[in-house]
Amino acid sequence: MRVRITLRCGTCKQRNYNTTKNKKNTPDRLEMNKYCRFCRKHTLHTETK
Repeated sequence: MRVRITLRCGTCKQRNYNTTKNKKNTPDRLEMNKYCRFCRKHTLHTETK
């Protein structure tokens, strides 16, 4: 039931993190604040395909 997703930085659009999520518990797109090494600050990262 868990699927692999990629998190993308909202500012520079770089794909920085890979993680998993449970589609049954979280059907919508995941958003979280993570550190972006390209921007060198914490930014909002959203789920991509």
